[in-house]
Amino acid sequence: MAAFILWCLLLVVCWPLALLALVLYPLIWLLLLPFRIVGIAVGGVFELLRAILFLPARVLRGPRAI
Repeated sequence: MAAFILWCLLLVVCWPLALLALVLYPLIWLLLLPFRIVGIAVGGVFELLRAILFLPARVLRGPRAI
């Protein structure tokens, strides 16, 4: 909501810049999408490594009582 209000303010102050931002935002989002996907994949790899490293401790701890 704050981004929309800021965009409306920019539209009032400088409408050509606001229209340019409106057109370029989807293009920039598409350009940055592969980096987001890589970030998700790297986060998954780190979670997998963490699970593998902590597996012996979880096995030695035994079953948990509920």
